Amino acid sequence: MTMPFPSPMLPAAGHTEVFLRYLDYFRETVLAKIAALPDEKLRRSGLPSGWTPLELLKHLRYVELRWIEWGFQGRDVGDPWGDRRGDRWYVAPGETRDALLAALRAQGAHTTAVVSGNDLSTVGAPGPRWDGEQPATLERVLFHLLQEYARHVGHLDIVAELAGGPVGE
Repeated sequence: MTMPFPSPMLPAAGHTEVFLRYLDYFRETVLAKIAALPDEKLRRSGLPSGWTPLELLKHLRYVELRWIEWGFQGRDVGDPWGDRRGDRWYVAPGETRDALLAALRAQGAHTTAVVSGNDLSTVGAPGPRWDGEQPATLERVLFHLLQEYARHVGHLDIVAELAGGPVGE
């Protein structure tokens, strides 16, 4: 992997730094695993659920978009569910690995800027993401993002192993 695991033994300036370290680690793990997979494994599923590595990659970019931009910032993002068609993740035939990798990197840079510029106790802007409920704090949003990444990195690890790609941390 391109980045070492963010050990709890490493000193950190605060909780914000801890959140960002883990988000960066999980994001970079996804990027490295997808980059290392053979082309023929990117658009095929090796699992009964049917998702593909590129679909997972695109999904994670949209997860950050939905929770940070559409949710916490309350921005109009066009189609916040652009990673889906019906009840499935979707990648159009013309979407490439390189473009999807770049999109997740850019989304991650945006997330880092937003998190670095706000206190963890800051409450998100009202908007449609919250479905009429009170917006969550940035800290709660980040906990959600971390669990989403951790779960999907585990899924991707299994798919990468089945495809002959890199496994483990």
